[in-house]
Amino acid sequence: MHNEKLVESIDELLLDALNKRVSDIHFEPYRQSYRIRMRIDGVLQNMLSPPLDLAKQIAARLKIMAKLNIAEQRLPQDGQLIIDQYTMRISTLPVLNGEKIVLRVMDNHEQQLSFNELGLPEQELSLFCELLTHPQGLILVTGPTGSGKTVTLYSGLKRLNKTDRNICSVEDPIEIPIEGINQTQVNLKAGLTFAQILRSFLRQDPDVMMIGEIRDRETAEIAIQAAQTGHLVLSTLHTNSSIEALTRLNQMGIEHYLLASSLKLVIAQRLVRKLCPHCKVVACELVRFEEEATPHFLAVGCQHCIGGYRGRIGLYEFLLITPEIQQQILNKTKIIPNKMISLKTAGEKLVREGITTLAELHRVLGGHI
Repeated sequence: MHNEKLVESIDELLLDALNKRVSDIHFEPYRQSYRIRMRIDGVLQNMLSPPLDLAKQIAARLKIMAKLNIAEQRLPQDGQLIIDQYTMRISTLPVLNGEKIVLRVMDNHEQQLSFNELGLPEQELSLFCELLTHPQGLILVTGPTGSGKTVTLYSGLKRLNKTDRNICSVEDPIEIPIEGINQTQVNLKAGLTFAQILRSFLRQDPDVMMIGEIRDRETAEIAIQAAQTGHLVLSTLHTNSSIEALTRLNQMGIEHYLLASSLKLVIAQRLVRKLCPHCKVVACELVRFEEEATPHFLAVGCQHCIGGYRGRIGLYEFLLITPEIQQQILNKTKIIPNKMISLKTAGEKLVREGITTLAELHRVLGGHI
């Protein structure tokens, strides 16, 4: 393929991917084939199989777009490229038959960060808004990679972003640049770690601190210390449920009394695909939720969607640290939240309402259902 034609084809491919709301694009060379897969609404799908002899040309073109070294094929490289005002993070990796390249589309459009678009039920939304007005304390958002934690935190930050507040965030990497927030990126090569940046933040007169992720004891200790000394701290953790977040912080070495006094709220979340309104059909049999038989819908697929689904919606589990739960943490007893809506219950409600399917709920929650 001529160089100009290849450039045009790759540009078209990337623009088409943006139209399909793709989050990641995988370029993968194998011994006898080359394939391009795309993650749409959280699910990886096979999209294209270009001729194998184009593998090196495609890799070179993507590297040129990201200003990477095209001659270096033995070591991984990272960078970013911009197309149609969207930033894509690029990661190259040497594999058996060449180089695998993954592009991650960054959610770098600030206007999308509206609180009302998170899909939070009204009660939880007002609780979250109220806790964001508190002058100090720790708010945690937990869930696996790709569950929408960052967007929830950014929406909170955007709501707090007023001239009378100094907001600092430490991230790895900075996913959504927001005017008015001091965002610092971790740089391990330069020795700039989460903990180091956080210590500097405390000397920068902050009101609100956002920590991209609590990964180790040192970061956890600084976050807890900041939350106790007059700062509102927002962060994420990789745990499956809100209660597991408490266990994880204990395992990191955070004392129960510190947790009880600083933690205000833990949100566990997932993203489930929404049924396409054009082609969903009612299932023949009813499904039982808590002994109640209820109708539900199935995904079919049409020209408006991909496999019967279009877009995603959040599932949320709010663990509010009430005086009772503080006492349970202090006593090191089992955490028994009163009236907490679990991820499973939140998902079942969406199935009842015809917003998603039982199959999708099983895919996302797995053993938690």
